[in-house]
Amino acid sequence: MADAVVIPGAWFGPGAPLLMYAGDVAEQRGATVHRHSWSQEIPKLDQPEIESWVGGEIAPLIDTIGGRPLLIGKSLGTNAAAIAAERSLPAVWLTPLLTLPWVADALSRATAPFLLVGGTGDAVWDGDIARRLTPHVLEVGGADHGMYVPGPLTESIAVLGRVVVAVEEFLDAISWPG
Repeated sequence: MADAVVIPGAWFGPGAPLLMYAGDVAEQRGATVHRHSWSQEIPKLDQPEIESWVGGEIAPLIDTIGGRPLLIGKSLGTNAAAIAAERSLPAVWLTPLLTLPWVADALSRATAPFLLVGGTGDAVWDGDIARRLTPHVLEVGGADHGMYVPGPLTESIAVLGRVVVAVEEFLDAISWPG
């Protein structure tokens, strides 16, 4: 049996659309999905200490699950990239904080495959860094940190569909679950 851990961003929980649907992709493949919610007030987001704070929240959950779960994280949750690197866990990182040096460094140490999803309208996304780190990248022109694009809301809903397809194709490419 496979497991997936959904790690939220700072402002919306694990049921936010990007995370919900990415977790649903894993669930449709037979995984048990563990949707994490932060247990305490989130400290300052742009300081290196945030990485150990996120690790302190996520590592015990992974230890309880055991095995090699798929990690699915958004924004703040991408600070768990250090755990993924240390434990060789596959991951899906939605709107990763690529401009934070410790997140980019953790991603560069990863030995398991990971997908990066971001938009060119997001200040914390860097497509050049993303493409250097992994061959698995979905970059959406004009998308902001919530993966919204300018124009009618239906355009942003279509982006959500593209994200789901990218997650499905990534999991196919890495034969997950094995």
